[in-house]
Order: sequence, then structure tokens, then C-alpha cells
Amino acid sequence: MSVTLSELSKRVGISPKELREKITELGFDIKPKAIVVDDDLAELLEDELKSLQPAGAPKDTAQIYDEIYAEEREKEIVKSQRKKTAGRDDKKKKKEISASAVVPAPLSKGDALEIPEYITVKEFAEKTGINPIKIIGELMKNGILSNINQQIDFETAQILAAEFGITLKKRRGSASVEDLMAGNLEALLHEKDEEAELLHRPPVVTIMGHVDHGKTKLLDAIRDTNIVAKEAGGITQHIGAYQITQGNNLITFIDTPGHEAFSEMRARGAKVTDIAILVVSADEGVKTQTVEALNHIKEAGVPLIVAINKIDKENANIDKVKAELAEHGLQSEEWGGQTVMVPVSALTGKGIPKLLEMILLVAEMENLRANPNRPAVGTVIETHLDKSLGPIATIIINTGTLRVGDLVVIGNTHGKIKIMKDHLGKNIKIGLPSMPVQIAGINEQPYLGDILQVVTSEHEARSKALSIAQIREQGRFATSMEHIVAQISAGKLKTLKVVLKADTTGSLEAIKQALTKLKNEEVSVRVIHAGVGAITETDVNISRSSGGLVIGFNVLANQHVKKTAERLGVEIMYYQIIYKLTEDMEGLLSGLLEPEKIVEELGTLDVKEVFYTGRKEMVIGCKVQTGMVENKSMLRVFRNNAPIGTGIVLSLQKGDEKLEIIKEGNDCGIKFGGDLAVAPGDTLQSYKESFKKKTFKKM
Repeated sequence: MSVTLSELSKRVGISPKELREKITELGFDIKPKAIVVDDDLAELLEDELKSLQPAGAPKDTAQIYDEIYAEEREKEIVKSQRKKTAGRDDKKKKKEISASAVVPAPLSKGDALEIPEYITVKEFAEKTGINPIKIIGELMKNGILSNINQQIDFETAQILAAEFGITLKKRRGSASVEDLMAGNLEALLHEKDEEAELLHRPPVVTIMGHVDHGKTKLLDAIRDTNIVAKEAGGITQHIGAYQITQGNNLITFIDTPGHEAFSEMRARGAKVTDIAILVVSADEGVKTQTVEALNHIKEAGVPLIVAINKIDKENANIDKVKAELAEHGLQSEEWGGQTVMVPVSALTGKGIPKLLEMILLVAEMENLRANPNRPAVGTVIETHLDKSLGPIATIIINTGTLRVGDLVVIGNTHGKIKIMKDHLGKNIKIGLPSMPVQIAGINEQPYLGDILQVVTSEHEARSKALSIAQIREQGRFATSMEHIVAQISAGKLKTLKVVLKADTTGSLEAIKQALTKLKNEEVSVRVIHAGVGAITETDVNISRSSGGLVIGFNVLANQHVKKTAERLGVEIMYYQIIYKLTEDMEGLLSGLLEPEKIVEELGTLDVKEVFYTGRKEMVIGCKVQTGMVENKSMLRVFRNNAPIGTGIVLSLQKGDEKLEIIKEGNDCGIKFGGDLAVAPGDTLQSYKESFKKKTFKKM
């Protein structure tokens, strides 16, 4: 028998993460990804840790979100009341304000207002709820003459806000078009959130596996047994995802068609899934699509749980399934491995509570957190066109809070959120991290995997959407050979990823072995998926989502697959001779290598005089003591035999004549470029740098 780390952490009153650290500190051996310990070890640990005071385990996600909703409701009530009061008290004053002035929406006490680097007086009044005349008057007291359209910087606004008891926060910069295209969430988050702002969020789970192994039935069984879907008036809508409550925690499930959608989202750079469930039938075992799904999950680096489904069938053989999975590198915990495997029946519901418990346990280990107190970033998981509402998108919110009225850019579309619904079809005003929401108000349908970002103005939204549309039209982000070569040239690619298909098992294994040997300390080839038979659309999708290429050995792709590859920008390379294949791969790997830098020492010079000093440049008189100095060569600067910096020869002359080289024993004038000031008595070392392309050599 065994006990989960989650259960044990509750017994001793500390979080699972702290428990893992304590286990290591106490000298007990625990595998990095283990989530269970045996009963004997659990008993020993309880004895050792019982003296520890409870650390105050983090609140469950359902409780956290309930508190946020309550705060939002209170803010709405306060704002509503203040608007009414402001309307009565300022009735006379409003007449005195010019037509361009706006009726402000008052800020609730304690709110931190987020503003950009620069803001107009009018915008500041709108955001704070302060009468514009008062703002202009306060600025005049501080010696600043302004009108309602005058821009003020953040520092000025901060001083001004303090006079009215308001705390300001500078809005983080928004992401570039390239980051939006690539789904670069790190850049979208722009700056690290403060630790105090981060709260635990629900895990987002995707279920994958073979077509007939019960993915849909398992999703339905999880949804149907959950109390949230049975609330009064709550009929679960098909929006591509839904959220359940397990105990006091929330879990979001993406309800999309298998690994095709997973692949499409990853191809666009989106990382929306926190945990993947691989469904394998207990009576059929591992199939081709099971392996494909597994390769997708491995390549994405997502934590994995195996659900062995259909255990209610007479010919179910759980041990056989575990043995087959072991052949593909998945060893169950019961067999000494690190993969969580849960036997379930979507038909009877058996094992589903255990599966949900394991999902929450893995989520705890992953320490999933987000900042709800910032503008939202989300990922599109489904889109459709509604006759009355127009383009509709289902979004999983990655971080931040999405609100009705927010201006957003989503790929090459943009708009203002007019309607937002949850998975029950209820109209809501806010969406929180990991929550699936359906939005209306965008001008056209976005693509699956597009990134949503809240922006500050309609102009910014329109501009970014237009830029992304132009990029897509040009096909700049395709995974073609040109793109791979461009990545190589930019030094962004160090591992060449390959999807390999061959005519026989013998050929496949021989080529895999040959490609595995193509590596050294800097670069390597990695076969991310391999199989026997013709090149399929799935192979193309895997390659696209991973940024690699497809290799066919004595096999071809049909016209439909070729057109798909061409449309998606995936390179397919065909071979009949192994050594030719490996030669081409070595050529590509050579391009991945950092070029070798060669430094050629030229000579030394003494600085005799400084004739002119300008911004980042000087004119100096020197004598070449050894060797020579060349125009455009680099210079190391030494003072009292210690290096103080470097510069460059911008021009070189002797007398009135401009020269390319001046040799030992001659005086010369040098136009020196650099950030440091050279002085008489300094020594200069002249040198040249060149780069030599390396040739790939195996280890």
C-alpha cells in the first residue's frame, strides 16, 4: 500500500513542495517526480514531522476565486453608489466643464490604478474619477500650466495622484507583434509578477489518445459526475472546454478533438495545457495514435498521467497495457517507474475520483500560479461564427483577469469584448486565470492557438492585428527549410528535430541509429517521431508544431499530404541512400555551430597627444612601436599596464594622407571610436577579429 504526498502533506500540515524538501533533508530517498510513498515510509515521516507547526497550506482554487468574485461584486456596488452621488454633487460643476470633458468613473478606495508612461489630463480624470478642473488646479499649484488635452508623465501623475489619495502603478509594456505571432508568453508577461501577486490557479488538462479508446466518453463521464454542471439552470455548453469542482479545487478540461488540436495550438507556439491525460484502452493496448499522442506530449514537455480506460471489459488486461507502455519509456509507479497510471471506466465511473485526485496532486507539484491583478493574456482553443453575435472565440485565460469592455488583439483580429460567457453559458463580467470563456465583439474569427492580449487603445489593437495579418500573408513564420536555415543563421536552433518515416523496420532502426550518432558538444539531431509507412498528415502536423522537418526513406507522401505540407510550410526530404541522408544532416548541423573566432594581433602604439574629444570619438596622435595598425582594426587600451577598455580605428592618417596601414616606427593620427577617454601615455594594442565557419564533427 502507498500514500500520496498530497494526503501526507495534509496529515503533517505542510504543503507538498515543503514535504518533498523535508523528506530529502531527513535523508529519505525520493524520486524527483514521485507523488506517492509507501505506508512504512509515510509512518516514519509522520513521526519525524509531527513536531512541525502547520505552515498554513495555500487556499484551494475554488476558495481563492470565490473571494475574488466577492471583491468584484463589492467594487461594482461601490462604483454604482459613487456614480449616483457624483451625479448629484457635481451637477453644477459639470456645466462649467467644457464639452470635451468626460464624466469620470470614481475609483474605489484602496484600488491601485494602472496607467501608461504618458497620459493626458482627460484620460487621468476618466480613470480616477477626479474632476478635471481640480486636476488642472493641482498642476498649477505645482507650477505646471496645462489643459485637458495636455500629456503628463508617470512621475507627475504619481505626485498628482498622491494629493488625491490614489496609488498609481505603471502599466507593463505590451508584447511585440513577433511575440504575439510566436505565442511567446514570457514576453507577453513582459516582467515578472511580484511574488505577493501570484495566486494558485486551476490546472488546464488535455485528454489525448487513440480514436476508439474512450477520450470523449471519459470527458463526458467527468463532466456528468460533477456538481457544477448540475446547478440550477446550468446546462453545460459546448464551448471547447469546461471547468469542474473537485473537492474545493477547480480543474479545467479542454474538450477538443484529440491531438490534432493540441498539435495546431503548439504549432502556433501556444502553451495552454498544464497536464496531459493519455487514454489507453485496457482491452486493445497501445496503438499507432497512442504513440503519436505520446510523442506530442513528450515534445511539449507537459506532465503526463495515463488513464487505462475500459477496465469494465471482460478482456481488459491492465498489466499488458503497462508492459506495452514500458516499451515506449513509460514505467508505472507500481513497477518502480515515475509515471502515474490510473485504471478507470468511463462507462461505470470507476477510478474517475482517483484520476481527478492525481490531476490535482500533479498540479500541486507543478505549483501552477498566475496574477489575477493584471490585464489578461489568453489562448484561443475554439472559434465559430454566430448568426446574431458574429465571430465567437473560446479562450483559456493564461494569466490576468479578462473583463467585459476590454480592448483585445487576438492574432490578426481585434475588438472590444461585448459579451463574455462561462462554460455553462452564463453571462459573466470577468474571467480569471485557467478559466474557459467565450467572447463576442471581435471583428473576425481568430485561428486556433492565437494569443489574446488586452491592450490600451483601439489604435494599438488595430495596428498589431494588421501587422500579424501581413506577416501571415507573407508566410514568414512557416517551418519551411528557408525558415529553418534562417533560424540556424540567427543562432536560435541548436537541435535539429526530425520526423522519420521508412519502408521497413530494419531501415527505420538503422537510420535512427545513424542520426542519433550525429551529435557533439554543441549540436545534435533528435528524432521526435518515427514509424514505418507512407508520410501522413499527422507526420506533417508533428513536424510543424515542433519546428522540424520530415524525412522519408524509400517512402512518399500522397498529393493531399504534399499540399498540406506546402500550405503549412513544412519541408519533406526524400532519400533512398542512408549515407546521402546523413551527409545532408551533417551539412545542416554545420550551420548550427557557432563560428570560430580568430584574433590576429597586429601591433602596439603609444598615445602621444589628444587633439579632439567628442561624443564617443576622439582624434589622437600615436607612434607605432611594434608591428602595424590597420584602418578599422580593434584597439585594446591600457593605462599603467592595466586594461581599461576597447575601441576601434574609425580612420587612419599620416600627415594629411589617409592610409589603410601604418607600420612600426611611424607617427600617425587616429580617429578613435569608443565609450572611454584615451589619455597621453596610454598604450594601444591593435588587432583584427575574423570568424571561420566550423564543420560538423561527430563526438
